[in-house]
Amino acid sequence: MFSTFQVVVVIGTVLLLTLTGVHIAVALGTTAVLGAFLMVGDWGVVFNFISSTAYEALRDYVFAVIPLFLLMGGFLAQSGAARDIFTLINKGLAFLPGRLGLATVGANALFAFVTGVSIAAAAAFSRIAYPEMRRAGYDKGFSAGCIAGSSCLGMLIPPSVLMIVWGVLTEQSIGQLFLAGVGPGLLLALLFCVYIVFTAVTKPHIVGAGPGTIQPMQTAEPKQESTSEQLDESLGRAIVGTVLVLGLVAFILGGIWMGAFTPTEGAGVGAASALVVAIIRGVRFSEIREVVLQVGRTSAPLLLLLFCAQLYSRVLSMTGITGAIQTIFVDSGLDLWAIILIMVAIWFVLGCLIDSISIILITVPVFAPVAHAAGMDPIAFAMIGILAIESGLLTPPFGILVFTVKASLPPNEITVGQIFRYSIPYWLCLLIVVITIWFIPSIATWLPEYVFSNK
Repeated sequence: MFSTFQVVVVIGTVLLLTLTGVHIAVALGTTAVLGAFLMVGDWGVVFNFISSTAYEALRDYVFAVIPLFLLMGGFLAQSGAARDIFTLINKGLAFLPGRLGLATVGANALFAFVTGVSIAAAAAFSRIAYPEMRRAGYDKGFSAGCIAGSSCLGMLIPPSVLMIVWGVLTEQSIGQLFLAGVGPGLLLALLFCVYIVFTAVTKPHIVGAGPGTIQPMQTAEPKQESTSEQLDESLGRAIVGTVLVLGLVAFILGGIWMGAFTPTEGAGVGAASALVVAIIRGVRFSEIREVVLQVGRTSAPLLLLLFCAQLYSRVLSMTGITGAIQTIFVDSGLDLWAIILIMVAIWFVLGCLIDSISIILITVPVFAPVAHAAGMDPIAFAMIGILAIESGLLTPPFGILVFTVKASLPPNEITVGQIFRYSIPYWLCLLIVVITIWFIPSIATWLPEYVFSNK
């Protein structure tokens, strides 16, 4: 059992290294090696521990879920799925105030069922939705904030990379976590829509219109006559593209939830099917190759992170640090709500400093056992944690979604500060959903309990 000094050294080292800019994989790996050495005092045993953990990580095919789902999302995005979804929802919501903002939220929600990564959605809709909103007279900050805020749905609605990482670290069912994200994700999308409609009605100038109306889109390009045949062809293409995406998502996620195949098998089928769809829709070989390379550049560091996180998690467990922290919280006399509040506050603070996956890798191996011992449902806790961690995507100075939107727009179009300011309402919506799940955990737990109890 570790002494108090050793506990402080192990926990303090990983935080110090991370906050001073050391790569999170290096920070976790270094801390794990240090912790193992402090426990056994023998470098030979430490190296054997590292090699056995690496072997088990490499042979565990659950790790293939991440690159395969990223491939599925990349192929569908390259085929124009995001634009098709946005076009179809935009046409369907023509009667509502702020319809372009609502279309952005709706398209992000549907696109989230494909990508699993918020950054991909932020980059895509910055190029698709932002020009449309600006041509319609929307305020720059409101438009960019809408894209950044609604892109958070990519990390909550399945398949989500954050959920996969959480499931791997806590050994929870990834299928159950996927199901648990549907309710909170749709609730969050609904809150986003309520905010947009409220803003459009109370401040119509922000959406370039009078109350309840939308101004015709303006464009600097030469005017071209739009025939009914051209409009029908555009709408038909959007419908076909959206139906293909929804059909594929329903098949893959439905198969996982019904037990027809594992998450890894489903991700493989999804990636292969998405490749077929991309080829049918005219995606060139060079574009397919770029998608594969981009997924490799994204997933390889992430898989290294997961390996180092497993080392770190095992050291915490073997040395008794997790048990000691758990005992401190349980014996402190704090109510469950106070314990969760402390954790959420820590997540909010870390969200201002480091990225979401790093936060999960550092905190979840400690927080999850504590919350479970204190009586918190693990599924509901996972959703609260992912939502709280997601807030970091919109908070300065890190705010990776804000910087993604900024980088995707023309230079000098808008400042980072403006995007942060207009992202605040979406951050508040995230907080509201966290509080709602705390009081009504069935929002997250009902669907996985229903599906898995009826297998």
